[in-house]
Amino acid sequence: MVAGAGSRAEAKAALEWALSHAVQGGDTVVLLDVLKLSKHGNHSPRATTVGSRGFKHLRALRSICQTRRPEVKVEISLVEGKERGPAIVEEARKRGISLLVLGQKKKRAATWQLLLMMWASKLMRGRSGGVAEYCIQNASCMTLAVRRKGRNSGGYLITSRRHKDFWLLA
Repeated sequence: MVAGAGSRAEAKAALEWALSHAVQGGDTVVLLDVLKLSKHGNHSPRATTVGSRGFKHLRALRSICQTRRPEVKVEISLVEGKERGPAIVEEARKRGISLLVLGQKKKRAATWQLLLMMWASKLMRGRSGGVAEYCIQNASCMTLAVRRKGRNSGGYLITSRRHKDFWLLA
């Protein structure tokens, strides 16, 4: 089982969901983050700083796991890759992961989304969706993207291959 750690808030929400809804005693939770390589395939000058911050973030998530579910084994994995999505999918494949749980960003308002899509289409020809969407479509294991519904309303929005933004009130 992997909680693909993206930004801090999304990764924490995905991990909390996984711990309360999917993880069982005896499972192993692999906390994963991706250290991006430069376009030339080597570390960028900021790579060591970013890597140490990513590792701190993963240790904080491990602490949450150990506090809430002490019977569960927790592993930390910091992998390198040019793109987050393919790196996560490849690591899940290598480890034989059965369930991949990813944090998903909150969607922007439609107007801003349209403007960003028009601008980004020039930069990202051929790509659609984000990291979570890429992993859902390309991972061989069951993959879920999880985000909190909202601060006041509670629950989670779950996206999988078959369901988009399924509201789970729990």
